[in-house]
Amino acid sequence: MSFITILKQADIFYELTNTQLELVASICTEKRYQESELVFEENSPGTELYIIADGEIEIQVNPATLGKKDQGSGAFTIATLRRGQSFGEVTLVDEGLRSASARSSKPETHLLAIPRAKLMLLCDTYPQLGYKLMRNLAADLAMKIRHTDLQVREVLTWAPSTPQA
Repeated sequence: MSFITILKQADIFYELTNTQLELVASICTEKRYQESELVFEENSPGTELYIIADGEIEIQVNPATLGKKDQGSGAFTIATLRRGQSFGEVTLVDEGLRSASARSSKPETHLLAIPRAKLMLLCDTYPQLGYKLMRNLAADLAMKIRHTDLQVREVLTWAPSTPQA
């Protein structure tokens, strides 16, 4: 499958022209992961955005990073992403540390990696491409925030109440 075909499946590249998709495809690299292999770790610096070409990625947070040692061991999966979905996009916005870990949950997971620096250069050089990409990115992040908000509300609604002292 060509890079352009994969990019066309991703919501963050919605309404980009074939020429614009070719420009983005020219800066992509392929990465392959086996089941349970870590793509990136929570609180690590981020320099790439990823598009899932095939396979599945689990986005995970580790309660221990928040000082919650009584939450059991290991990471908690907050989202499972599949073909055409993107992740790691927050680094495009703020260049901060990763807010979660990403781990392959299927054998032969195939990703396209897009380096932040090169993508930002494309956006600066081609403002129309940059506008469309940032509009789509904002919509994608808003959807993910709404999903997380629903998860938090569910936990707060159904969590057992603790007796007041």
